[in-house]
Order: sequence, then structure tokens, then C-alpha cells
Amino acid sequence: MTVRVLLFASWADALGARSVDVDVADDATAADVLAALDSRRAGAELPRPALAVNRCLVPPHARIARGDEVALIPPVAGG
Repeated sequence: MTVRVLLFASWADALGARSVDVDVADDATAADVLAALDSRRAGAELPRPALAVNRCLVPPHARIARGDEVALIPPVAGG
């Protein structure tokens, strides 16, 4: 199945886009989506992101369904 992945900050910069479509197995998890993007990051060292599915934070083992929107949210710092 294909899912839309929203990218922010360093992830968007490394992949050169604000969103990408990723093909994963029908029984994929949020972690599987992240793993599918590893080959696209061209060796860039990126922070481990939080994962959100349909605008809700989820653990890596959360299942993904056809048509879901996944977001990779890098850690933020500020003051």
C-alpha cells in the first residue's frame, strides 16, 4: 500500500521535500514507514523522529492503514 509521509525540519531538508509517498506492506507499522525512508536519506545523520498517524502521536509498533497520513516529527529545542 502507499502512504503519504509528511516531513519536517532536518528530515524535509535531507529528502528534499515536505512530503513523500512510501510503499509499505499491508500490515505495516509506523516503524516500517520510517525504515522505508532510511534508503532515501542518502546517508544523512538524522535525529530519531516522533511518529504521528493522522495527526495523533503513536508508538513505533502502531499499525498503518491504507490512506493514512504519517508524519515524522524531529525533536525540537528552543527557549
